[in-house]
Amino acid sequence: MMRQKIFLFGDSITEESFSDGGWGASLADLLRRKADIVLRGYSGYNTRWALKVVERVFPAAEEDGRDSPAAVTVFFGANDACLPERCSGFQHVPLDEYKQNLRSIISFLKNRWPQTAIILITPPPIDEEARLRYPYIENTTGLPERTNEVAGLYAKACITVAGECQSSVIDLWSKMQQIPNWQTECLWSYTNSYIHT
Repeated sequence: MMRQKIFLFGDSITEESFSDGGWGASLADLLRRKADIVLRGYSGYNTRWALKVVERVFPAAEEDGRDSPAAVTVFFGANDACLPERCSGFQHVPLDEYKQNLRSIISFLKNRWPQTAIILITPPPIDEEARLRYPYIENTTGLPERTNEVAGLYAKACITVAGECQSSVIDLWSKMQQIPNWQTECLWSYTNSYIHT
C-alpha cells in the first residue's frame, strides 16, 4: 500500500525545514510510518513568484485520484511583507495582491486535488533587532527591512483568505508570540531560516 504524501510549499522557511531540528524534519519524524513529506521550498520566493511555478512543481493528478496528497501546506508571506522602500523591497508584494495570490494558489491546488486538505501557514513574527544583527543582504540604513507590525497584517490577511476559501490555517504569527520570550524560546534562526520549538 502506498503511503500518503504531504507537500510543504513555501519560501526559505519551508526550504530549510529539513535542517536539523527544523519543522519539516520534525513532521517527517512524527509521521514516519504514515506519510511521506515532500519538500517544495523556494528560498526568497513570495506569492507572486510562487504562482509562476506552482503548475510545474506539483505532479499532475491521476484520473482515479489515488495519487492525491493528504495535505499541502502553503507557507508564504514573510517575503511578501518586506517593506517596499527598504533593502529587500524587491521581494515585496502589496497586501491585496498577496491575498489574491493565495486565493489563486489554493484554487489551483483544489482544482488539481479536490480531496486534499490545504493548510495555510501565516508568516511568522519578526524579531526586528535580530534582523538588524543578522542581515541577509547589505543593509546600510540601520532600519529593519521587515517589521513585526507589517508581518501581522499579512498574517491577518492569510487568515482571512483561509476563511474565504474554507481552508485550514495555522496562525504562526500569533502562536509564537504567545510564548514568553518568543524571540529566544522559539529559536527563529535568521541564518538558517528554520524554527525550533
